[in-house]
Amino acid sequence: MTTEHTDTTEHTDTAQKSGYKYIGKDRKRVEDPRLLIGRGGYIADLRLPGMLHAAILRSPVPHARIRSVDATEALKLPGVVAVLTGEDCKAKMNPCMNFGPATVAQYPLAVDKVRYVGEAVAAVVAESRYLAEDGVDLLEVDYEDLPPVTDPRAAMEPESALLHEEHGSNIGCERTFEFGDVNAAFAGADLVVEDTLHWGRSAGMPMETAGAVAQPGFNGVLEIYCNSLNFSYFSFLIAGALRVPSNKLTMKPVPAGGSFGSKLAAHKVPTLAGFLALRVGRPVSYVEDRIDHLVNSDHHGCDRFYEARMGFRADGTIVGLDIDVVDDYGAYMQFGVGHHGNAFSQVVGPYRFRDVRYRLRAVLTDKCQQGAYRGFGSEVHNWVLERLVDSGAARLGLAPEEIRRRNFIQPDQFPYTIPGGNVYDSGDYPAVLDKALSMIDLDRWRAEQKRLWAQEGRCIGIGLATTQERSVFSSTEFWFLVEKPVLPVTSSPESATVTIDPTGQFQLMLHCQSMWGNSPETVGATVLAEEFGIPPESVNVRYADSAHALPSTGPGGSRYTVMVAGAIRGASRKLRKKLIHIAAHTLEVAAEDLELVDARVQVKDAPETGLTLAELAGTAYFFALSLPEGMTSGLEESYTYDHPYTTLPAPDGSDFGVFYPIMGHACHIAVLEVDPDTGIPSFLDYVAVHDAGTIVNPKSLGGHVTGGATQGIGTTLYEELAYDEDGQFLSWTFRDYLIPTAGEVPPFRIGHVETPSPFTEYGVKGGGEGGRMVAPAAVSAAIDDALREYGMRVRQVPVKPSDIVAAVQAGTVRAEAG
Repeated sequence: MTTEHTDTTEHTDTAQKSGYKYIGKDRKRVEDPRLLIGRGGYIADLRLPGMLHAAILRSPVPHARIRSVDATEALKLPGVVAVLTGEDCKAKMNPCMNFGPATVAQYPLAVDKVRYVGEAVAAVVAESRYLAEDGVDLLEVDYEDLPPVTDPRAAMEPESALLHEEHGSNIGCERTFEFGDVNAAFAGADLVVEDTLHWGRSAGMPMETAGAVAQPGFNGVLEIYCNSLNFSYFSFLIAGALRVPSNKLTMKPVPAGGSFGSKLAAHKVPTLAGFLALRVGRPVSYVEDRIDHLVNSDHHGCDRFYEARMGFRADGTIVGLDIDVVDDYGAYMQFGVGHHGNAFSQVVGPYRFRDVRYRLRAVLTDKCQQGAYRGFGSEVHNWVLERLVDSGAARLGLAPEEIRRRNFIQPDQFPYTIPGGNVYDSGDYPAVLDKALSMIDLDRWRAEQKRLWAQEGRCIGIGLATTQERSVFSSTEFWFLVEKPVLPVTSSPESATVTIDPTGQFQLMLHCQSMWGNSPETVGATVLAEEFGIPPESVNVRYADSAHALPSTGPGGSRYTVMVAGAIRGASRKLRKKLIHIAAHTLEVAAEDLELVDARVQVKDAPETGLTLAELAGTAYFFALSLPEGMTSGLEESYTYDHPYTTLPAPDGSDFGVFYPIMGHACHIAVLEVDPDTGIPSFLDYVAVHDAGTIVNPKSLGGHVTGGATQGIGTTLYEELAYDEDGQFLSWTFRDYLIPTAGEVPPFRIGHVETPSPFTEYGVKGGGEGGRMVAPAAVSAAIDDALREYGMRVRQVPVKPSDIVAAVQAGTVRAEAG
């Protein structure tokens, strides 16, 4: 069943439509009050007795051997306690956690070589951050310069300098996958469009950077307070890097001031803090400054060069896709090529063609390495697909909405298996498109576009994009693209513990670092309210450290709402069963004759007979002899929720299995004006319609759409982590790395279509990345449309004013030449 609602200035209440009392109800986040009064408790607020502070020396050169680091003068500075270098790391620890090639090893401080400008070379530990920074200024490093490797295409040539000699090549991974018969599909096509495209690197820029405070604790336990590293069940990898027994490391979660992917398993900062604390025997705080985060975060976004082709029949039907992508991974490959697993999860987009070829070359260069940024690579593939679809529509004389409508997977085809083996769980793509079209009068805008061009020479563009938003990854995507995976894990669970105290009040324990601004406490409180009929605001939410945590994967890949809802509902079912059995024993009625309604267990046909949760809790805690035989005291249950639907990939790579099946969808329509003289675009209207299954909280989902679309606009028009041809970093500050403000983004008009997932609790799908999945394609199309008279074609992002002006001038020259 598909339900719809529209969100323009307010979030629409969907609780009545869904049949739930609290799920779907527009409500304020329960996290907000403490944040708004300054009690967030962020990592820089943490103070421990005797705590020291660390600062790092960053490499000024892109590629060099480290001959020596002279710390003599720094150690003379009063207040400086220690200086640590890569030599200390090599002697006293193992390489950092790594899901890429073992021959591409990384330490928190550079060992033997530096491989990009900004890489950490040494750490100074001092009584204050100021003294530590002063100590950094006194360090002397002798570098032996090596040829910089900056162009990923040139890096693949045999004569190129090597970043990692032990790896033997600058190609981290090279594979080609084909599903169907691509050559036959293109041979039979009536039209083939092809393009050369470049997606430039940008990154998540949260208000707070990554940070950690580590202290040697009691009984030899190392405690690390950390605002990143969400995988609680992978903390043993940090222990392995530090050469600490896994039961002697405790990771303590701390609220994070945003992430957008930049804190997804961000392991280097806590590993460095832990290493420094072990070496000096005192608590050490290391928090990235903004420059560290820009140049050395290990979480730069994708930087890809594409040669792409798409085949069409004369009626607009897509017949095949051929992708050849060179991906600039930077100096290391901490996540392997999982970014392309994301692309494969929705490789055909919302369209029903079957023939796909995908050649991947992941290349190492002298740049900060790729990590996670909202979309994790799938947003790039969406942009490439939509660029090709738009090109086909233009060549065939079809309207953008019409070519998409002709190719959509239809509602009665779900669950739908795509080339490569992933499954789309549910959807109604025509309904999403229709909703978007109903919210924006295309006929009026197209007429206005013609009038303003004819009468005033103004350039108005309309861009439409329809893309997927995969959610809820299976961990198989981390390794199925690798021929010989080292750690072919298959678990990506989430856990929750629900406790009802002796007075009937609820405690919820979450088992990962999920405090990123994605409303985990609001989601948890809403689910408990739905299950027990209690006020959501009455729930208290806590977070387990790694010593007490059950297996949990945390946020990432738009998974957390789905997974934590499943874990909480699983624990709630166990508690509900226990409560009903206590009530049945007390009331002397059959358990099947009881129901739990509004915080009370009552007889179905005689609701006046029953017991409140507080009464039942009192019995459970204080009157063991009044409990059913064999039942233990207390009311606490835990549940670990595994991925709702995943299968193993084929050993030969012919099928990746089901690994990202909870599939959202969206349509964005952007209307903008471009000044042809300055190349500056300005938005006139923007509609975003999303299908994230059953909506838990419309207000939160609207925030995700707004923030994601804003970041998508930033990626398309403003944001660039730039390097010059010599490997020098050019985006040192926010004067160089431009982030859109409220003045650059439109007031988004948001609508929703709900097609519940058949695989998840409540039918929920993920929605955390959706805005960024769609906006780059819609904005690129709008720019093309605005400047169609000049032959504009967006082939790279960010598209800069200078690019637009150059295209306008070239188009003018062509027109004048006849």
